[in-house]
This record gives sequence, C-alpha cells and structure tokens, in this order.
Amino acid sequence: QVQLVESGGNSVQSGGSLRLSCAASGNTGSNYCMAWFRQAPGKEREGVAIMDNRGNTRYADSVKARYSISRDNAKNTLYLQMNNLKPEDTAKYYCAAMQTTATIRALGNMIFNPAEYSYWGQGTQVTVSS
Repeated sequence: QVQLVESGGNSVQSGGSLRLSCAASGNTGSNYCMAWFRQAPGKEREGVAIMDNRGNTRYADSVKARYSISRDNAKNTLYLQMNNLKPEDTAKYYCAAMQTTATIRALGNMIFNPAEYSYWGQGTQVTVSS
C-alpha cells in the first residue's frame, strides 16, 4: 500500500499560480501511475493531470498549457504546477495512485477514470477568485 498526503492548496486571484505537492509513503517502490484529480461542489471528480511510471504525461483539455505535473523520485513527491488560474479551477484537488506498470498510451482513457485508482490522499482546497 501507499499513503498519499497533499499540500499547497490556497486561495488566489484569477491569473495567479499555485504548486501542489503530494508526498507518498509506504510501498513506494512499486510501479504506479500517478494522477491529480479535482472535484468541485456538485460535480463529478475529474482527472486533470496524469504521469505514468516512465514519466509520460497527459492532461485534461481544460488545463492543458496551464498545468504541469512532475515528480521528484528522491523525495517520493508528486507536484502539480498550476498557472494562469481561473475561477473555474476552484475545487478540492486530490492525488491518486494506480498500481500498474502500463504506460499512459496502453492504459488509454481509463487514466481519467477515478474508479481505476486504488490510493487517494485527503485532498487540498484550491479557490480562485475573479
């Protein structure tokens, strides 16, 4: 098992930036596809940024060119750099892990399905005001 703890959420004005962190502990030696999801009140949880264990990435169209997912293997930490934030980015952001050796290409669109991820953090709130 792996435990995930997010941090970095905050309130910012439109156009601002934030960097979220997800610290992993436990069985971090296994292969995982890592993801950032978000969920706004009354809406379904949606995947926004994915990174497989080879470092391949994929983004939701709504955040492409504004968000960047990265990781520091030495620190067992996943990051989400969010730039040019918009009010519609307001949500609780979650880090998630799918235990798999498959690449993003092989997994296809299932990478955006929250049901495919076994491990979740508690979430961190991002609020963007206009």
